[in-house]
Amino acid sequence: MKKVLFLLTAIIAVLTMSSCERVAPNYAGVFMENYGKDGKKDFTIKTGRVATWEWGTELFQVPLFDQRGEFADPVTLKAADNTEFKARPTYSYKVIRDRAIDVVFDNKHIGGGDQFMSSLEDNILEPRIYDLIKEESRKHKTDSLMADGGSLVFEKRLETIVEKEFEKRGLDLLTFSAQLEFSEKVREKIDSRNEVNTNISVLDQQIEEQRKVNELERLKTEQALITSKGLTKEILQKQFIDKWDGKTPLYGAVPEFISLTK
Repeated sequence: MKKVLFLLTAIIAVLTMSSCERVAPNYAGVFMENYGKDGKKDFTIKTGRVATWEWGTELFQVPLFDQRGEFADPVTLKAADNTEFKARPTYSYKVIRDRAIDVVFDNKHIGGGDQFMSSLEDNILEPRIYDLIKEESRKHKTDSLMADGGSLVFEKRLETIVEKEFEKRGLDLLTFSAQLEFSEKVREKIDSRNEVNTNISVLDQQIEEQRKVNELERLKTEQALITSKGLTKEILQKQFIDKWDGKTPLYGAVPEFISLTK
């Protein structure tokens, strides 16, 4: 009888030990009881060894160190001018320690275990990133995206949007890159458009320069007219008198005003 009791005790001990999990270092152990039916009060933070043998219990091990994610395949987007281009977003983040329960409570339906975080990325985070980047891409034209610094401005704006989305989910976004990709056809189209714009700019400068030259000539002509109109009969008389000594004989037609000066 004693042997039977010892054997039963040993079996129970083995089962109990096998139904325990230890929270790994630098992880938050989020323990769920009662299948989580009563909301967040069924979730607590645990450390060390945790018994998970009761029905409705589960231990979620949430890493508190940096996580990195990358889209497996490029996503197709459209700019405001309906031009298609691709992006292959990469990102890094970590769970906010005080929000570990929120992360598990909001996403427990996707499963647990070692695949919890990768499942979170595949089923929650990346579909949401795709929606955000698709929505933002519609606000930008292709030539602005491909201009110097254009893609960087787009990525910075998108990073701010994604950061706010992650924060709502209890995550701290560390880095984000959209990694835009344009086809050769699109690049040729934009290069051709830029060349046309450059030529138009040069023509505009030449037209403006000619307009200035014409304006200068007009001003010179007006000045000459003003000067010529200023040589009145009285001014000519004065200039003649100033230069004639009154004695030197005059030949030819004598100005009408000479009789007045005698």
